[in-house]
Amino acid sequence: MKRIHVLEKNVAEQIAAGEVVERPASVVKELVENAVDAGATAVTVEIRHGGITYIRVTDNGSGVVAEDVPTAFLRHATSKVQVFDDLNAIGTLGFRGEALASIAAVSRVEFVTKTHDAPYATRFCIEGGEEMGCFETGAPDGTTVIVRDLFYNVPARLKFLKRDTVETSQINGIIDRLALSHPEVSVKLIIDRKTKLHTPGNGKLISAIHAVFGQDFAEALLPVDYGMNGISVTGFVSKTNAGRKTRSMQHFFVNGRYIHSKLCTAALEEAYENAMMVGKYPSCVLNLSLGFDRVDVNVHPAKTEVRFADERQTYDAVLSAVKASIQRADILKNARTDVSLPVRKQNVLNPFVPKEEAEQTVLSAKPVTVVLPESKPVNERKTDTGVPEMKQREEQAIRMVSEISHSVGFSNGTVRAPIAAYRLEEQEPPAPKQTTAPAKTEKEVDASFRHLKKDAFVLPNKQIKMVLEEDEDAPAIQTKEPEKKEEPSKPTVFRLIGEAFATYAVFESNDTLFLLDKHAAHERILFERLKKTVSSNERQILLSPVVVNTSAQEYQAVLEHESLVQSLGFFWEVFGNHSFLLREVPLLLAHLNVRDLFLDIAQKLMQQKQHVSTDLYEELLHSMACRSAVKANDDTKPEELEALLQEVVQNGEIRHCPHGRPVIISFSKQEIERRFGRIQ
Repeated sequence: MKRIHVLEKNVAEQIAAGEVVERPASVVKELVENAVDAGATAVTVEIRHGGITYIRVTDNGSGVVAEDVPTAFLRHATSKVQVFDDLNAIGTLGFRGEALASIAAVSRVEFVTKTHDAPYATRFCIEGGEEMGCFETGAPDGTTVIVRDLFYNVPARLKFLKRDTVETSQINGIIDRLALSHPEVSVKLIIDRKTKLHTPGNGKLISAIHAVFGQDFAEALLPVDYGMNGISVTGFVSKTNAGRKTRSMQHFFVNGRYIHSKLCTAALEEAYENAMMVGKYPSCVLNLSLGFDRVDVNVHPAKTEVRFADERQTYDAVLSAVKASIQRADILKNARTDVSLPVRKQNVLNPFVPKEEAEQTVLSAKPVTVVLPESKPVNERKTDTGVPEMKQREEQAIRMVSEISHSVGFSNGTVRAPIAAYRLEEQEPPAPKQTTAPAKTEKEVDASFRHLKKDAFVLPNKQIKMVLEEDEDAPAIQTKEPEKKEEPSKPTVFRLIGEAFATYAVFESNDTLFLLDKHAAHERILFERLKKTVSSNERQILLSPVVVNTSAQEYQAVLEHESLVQSLGFFWEVFGNHSFLLREVPLLLAHLNVRDLFLDIAQKLMQQKQHVSTDLYEELLHSMACRSAVKANDDTKPEELEALLQEVVQNGEIRHCPHGRPVIISFSKQEIERRFGRIQ
């Protein structure tokens, strides 16, 4: 029987080193983290042959006191943790005290350091864990660590290293993440005597991103700056049209530490749901700042996995931050203050939306209060009823103005002066001024102003404004403005130019040209309406039930997922062999070929190989919306295109179809003129 014995020092150190030093990139990671913890503002990393033969890391940090240099290479020796409670609030990148000892155990190390107040620097040499000497030398403030011949005494580990190019790429990734997590540090990377990266260290994250990933990537980003539940989320995320085929460009940091987090990845991708092409993934450089006691970084030896105290709050913070950034970049939101389009009395998008909803205008009016001064006494004539004529006219005017104010969105004001008449005046061409005009009836005025908002707005062919004409003896009308009155912004008019390729509606507004994909827009509109209809369980009873014949597999799939299909708004009865009798269908889709629609759902259920999830539910809604939406090359009337744009402008959620394709894109006048060579 073999006896238990204590391992020799060099064997134990090499085993322990294997947990920390896996490859040259591990050495670089530990050394640059020590440099940042030392307060360095400039870090230079030089490698040769993939870091296997030579690694040099130089910083201008605080340095190490001469007496502490030999101690720094002992296992579990550190200046960052003093007592056990310090592990509950770790604010430094390194804390275990194993890096230098592990590196020295499997390589030849030269360590040169100098503090600011020291008269000279200290040079310490150690090979394979054995101290070779400690000397005084001259050097600038900071620390330089040179690592040669990695794994020279562990040939079994050496032979498992990859080619130099592979090891170099790993080190390059480490340095990239350091530059992104600490833009205030100037990072320089030299590979085989050639400078590959040099960041400015000006504290601006976008400058670091530009240096690391290039101009094209930096220009396709949106800024993020959001705070929620004591968690600050800052950085950049990609635009919705800049998706990538992999998640390789998703970079998350917590308090300046690079991490792998499925939680953050899930929150990021949920924010882009239905806003990015299917099969594409967003990119990001996001840093989460939160209390050190709210995140545990002592989970994995590589320190790239963390555990959050409240995962729900972290998830919500990332989700809300990214969504807010995407919404701020809305091209329509940035291009408009108000939208003026012809108001349609019938809903051309879907006949099942109530008429009242379809008649709502896009413009919104801010409430104002109208106050008129007291009128001077005048000679009054009485009517047959004995009521003074002026008083009767005043009461009639007040009642009419009140109704007009209500119809155009004004708050109920107090009208106290007699008003003689009302009229409509076209601005182009101007109507001749009338000094006297008969007062219109309440019914006529109500009909005239039914669709008016504010003072004036654009209608298909002319502008109309409301004119209040006063009695000659009455004082001028004065408007009492609110205490904090905002200057009314000029309405933005979207003018329909035409339709390109029978697919894209072309609009212009101010100095911007818009292309609207009518199928994508209508599909997303119906998708959003279907979700509301399904949640409210709105169904249409068919006057004549529809028989749907299915295959045996489709029949079985529908029966297995009966509750799911019914939640979509379908109600049926089994009707013979492999057949269903549809009696109720979703309200929005009752005008379609419900037989084909039901068969399409049955086929998707049959193809589902695993347990039905929310993704399948969404996919079924996508399919229903896509089948019922207007198609490319369909004959679409101008008023229908205008109604599509009106719906898109009103609803900020409609910027991408359910599959992630953009609904509307824009081209600035400056961009077009540059393409034609009008400007440089």
